[in-house]
Amino acid sequence: MKTNSVRKKLDGERNMKDIDPYSLAERASTVLADETGIVDHDIALVLGSGWASAIDEIGDISAEVEMDTLPGFPEPTVLGHRNLIRSLKVDKKNVLVLGGRAHLYEGHPVDTVVHGVRVAVASGCKTIILTNAAGGLNPEWSVGQPVLISDQLNLMGQSPMVGPAPPEGKAIRFVDLTEAYSARLRNLAQEVDPTLPQGVYAGLLGGAFETPAEIKMFAKMGADLVGMSTVLETIAARHLGVDVLGISLVTNQAAGMSEENLDHEDVLAAATDAGPRMFSLLAGILERL
Repeated sequence: MKTNSVRKKLDGERNMKDIDPYSLAERASTVLADETGIVDHDIALVLGSGWASAIDEIGDISAEVEMDTLPGFPEPTVLGHRNLIRSLKVDKKNVLVLGGRAHLYEGHPVDTVVHGVRVAVASGCKTIILTNAAGGLNPEWSVGQPVLISDQLNLMGQSPMVGPAPPEGKAIRFVDLTEAYSARLRNLAQEVDPTLPQGVYAGLLGGAFETPAEIKMFAKMGADLVGMSTVLETIAARHLGVDVLGISLVTNQAAGMSEENLDHEDVLAAATDAGPRMFSLLAGILERL
């Protein structure tokens, strides 16, 4: 099976420069359907740093595919991300789980960063759950606190909306982000855990944690959370008309809010410790969708 997947990916890469990103996503979804035996999925779940263990006991595994064997997908290189796409059966729903994501700071172009979301939509998903590990600016939120994203600040300096207009029939030219994150889905998540707070997520280019001065600036701009992902994927998902639920796990206090230095291994450790709570939250949400 892997040999066939690699062959299909290589065939796609030969013509990748000549194909628009939406058609590339459709090509990857076709290969994914061949590999999993499932033509249409209902829900996509993108796992952020350290979130992988939270999904391991949810649903029944229908199929697993190595992410980088599909057209357009690089192998995730960041610790806490898996080179794995899993198809789950949760009740009667087909759930597509992306065990990792690409980031701008890894040197990937925007279209690669949002490719997973576009493939999920091409695979039939109408709802996308985006998760991440984030620094918390709210002093009332302790490490291990999940937070529903209510809105975002795109501070990455890039957007998936930049470039030629999408091919006719693929997507609209402009996207309304008045409700980037679905209020309906946030209400549903709070049915699972009524204690969940909400906050604004600031997405930064990354590769370096923020400075204390930057954190003060972001707080004045209205940010409650800071991270290095999610915002571009949300724009791409909303552009294609699907609903988005964003969940951040506070894995560290933002720079200058504690005396601790910031380290990615500490982020992963905090996510691991929060695993049981994340499992219960995601399982409850998927059951209600």
